[in-house]
Amino acid sequence: MPLRARTLLGPGPSNPYPEATVALGQPLLGHLDPVFLQVLDETSDRLRQVFGTANRRTLPLSATGSAGMEAAFVNTVGPGDVVVVAVNGLFGERMVDVAGRCGATVVRVDHEWGQPVDADRVLAAHPAPKLIAAVHAETSTGALSDLTPLAAGKGDALLLADCVTSLGGIPVQLDEWGVDLAYSGAQKCLGVAPGLAPFTINDRAWERRIAKPQSWYLDLGMLGGYAGEAAGSGGRTYHHTAPTGMVVSLHAALGRILDEGLDAVHARHAEAGRLLQEGLQAMGLELFAAEGHRLPELTTVRVPDEVDSAAVRKELLERYDLEIGGGVGAYAASVWRIGLMGHNARPDTVTLVLGALREVLGR
Repeated sequence: MPLRARTLLGPGPSNPYPEATVALGQPLLGHLDPVFLQVLDETSDRLRQVFGTANRRTLPLSATGSAGMEAAFVNTVGPGDVVVVAVNGLFGERMVDVAGRCGATVVRVDHEWGQPVDADRVLAAHPAPKLIAAVHAETSTGALSDLTPLAAGKGDALLLADCVTSLGGIPVQLDEWGVDLAYSGAQKCLGVAPGLAPFTINDRAWERRIAKPQSWYLDLGMLGGYAGEAAGSGGRTYHHTAPTGMVVSLHAALGRILDEGLDAVHARHAEAGRLLQEGLQAMGLELFAAEGHRLPELTTVRVPDEVDSAAVRKELLERYDLEIGGGVGAYAASVWRIGLMGHNARPDTVTLVLGALREVLGR
């Protein structure tokens, strides 16, 4: 069955940058080909620029963003370690689950969904955790949280940040903020198909890592002999067959972002988000995330009481080939999630989704 071209305006994946799509058609290279290793090293360097870090252990993990989360926990916490997790949405919940599976003693700090993380409450939750974890841009609610107060008050703890929906869309400055390790996903603001998890860890966190983590595949010590810290070395330690075509695609997308300029990319996302949110409110719709903490790249909007959320989404998909997302958990039927990420963060895309939504709701 032939696939239809969709405008992907849900929480991810988003439509990739054209440069990323073209790169997938390049000749396939082996994972130890010196030309590919050069591309891999350049990709890691480009990731350092968008992460705002000098961490030499920065690399694209060969898995989706959720594996980035798992890699962060299995390499840094083990049985009995105390982990404080700020929970203000689904992905904070997932952090709790993953940390618990590592045997950690998890202290969760719950927030109302749609609200930002309250740093004071998180820092007061335990006097001496090994790790504090928070979501920078909560994909389930569209809420943005400031990580700098957590970094300022973390003491001896490590600070882990989920940057899956923020990286490439809004400013991320891990070194300046004081974040020790972070992960993201390729399929959102970075504008690449799903399949890679950009990851970074600083020396401070590296020195406290689990020597032999429970995951062989996500063992950063073993991965470091192939990518990240192995950049520029004369020899590479084989670990796994990297998805070379995907890395070449990410390399191209990052080049596209850096050629445009990070400030310009962030401004483009901010403008698109502003236009969408103003347009939704002009239609009489209510935004979900707390005012002043709304992501420009992922807008959450309350579904009107008399409207069937799933029916509207179905009609948008079938009539306009346009995808928006539903909510999750208790908000599955009462919230829509509209993403303007990467290549889709443009005024013409805003006009398309507002016009289609206005017509469907009018019927």
